[in-house]
Amino acid sequence: MWMTVTIAAAIFQTWRTATQQRLRSLLSVSGAGFVRYVWGAPIAFAAVGIMAASGQDMPSIPWRFWPLIAAGGLAQIVATVLLISAFDTRGFAVGTVYSKTEVVQVAIFSAVLLDEALRPLGWLSTLLCLGGVVVLAGGRAVLRHPDRAAALGLFAGSGFGLAAVSIRAASQSLGDTPALVRAIVALAVMNTIQTVVHGGYLAVRERKQIRLAFEHWRSSSVVGVLSVCGSACWAWAFSLQNAAKVRTFGQIELIFTFVIARLWLHERHSRREYAGTALVLAGVLGVMLAG
Repeated sequence: MWMTVTIAAAIFQTWRTATQQRLRSLLSVSGAGFVRYVWGAPIAFAAVGIMAASGQDMPSIPWRFWPLIAAGGLAQIVATVLLISAFDTRGFAVGTVYSKTEVVQVAIFSAVLLDEALRPLGWLSTLLCLGGVVVLAGGRAVLRHPDRAAALGLFAGSGFGLAAVSIRAASQSLGDTPALVRAIVALAVMNTIQTVVHGGYLAVRERKQIRLAFEHWRSSSVVGVLSVCGSACWAWAFSLQNAAKVRTFGQIELIFTFVIARLWLHERHSRREYAGTALVLAGVLGVMLAG
């Protein structure tokens, strides 16, 4: 069951990100990121209302929940904008691969800052992932012509890593209620914070984008629906199986990414890009399984 739910989560996440990329023909980078929150918040709150009305126990919210979920929300805003910018530079598939180094970056940060050292095979996998990034970026040529997409994607991965840690900590602070309930409550609160913060930024810098987000509601609202569905499936999978196994199997998302990039976004990729992706995937799986 957990594998089926994880596959669904990966499909929803890939579909949502690809839809945001397609919105770039209608919205700016920041506007395409904003639709995830402005449409996701009411859907998430509707899900919370349905669970409460059905008699589901709802968590009490401690004070430490608020700074954690706010930090996760802000990190996710920045990471999403960086990721969409990476799509503009090298395409949907390659930009996504760069962001998947998030797992390796979190492992390195933990080793350096928290003294949670990787095992030897974990460090070897880290070097394998780094090699994949270098291949994707163009090998030795990257020293003469730096790949902007690499920088954007890697920083996006860092942001998503920070967001994941903060959101997990915020969700755990909600007590012993079911994981799915905690995840939806955290998502509803976080999306609301993101709507206010990102909407405030757009109101000052790109006011037109707020109007366009609602004007093109048929396309932009899909992003919110897919975002909530994806988050719910990830939380459900984590409640059914060990988180490490779910995260490892969830890397199947990269396969869906290249399928959607080819069939829906009509992207074409070189053998070097496929080889680099394989190295990154091998490195990420190595850190998860042996790190």
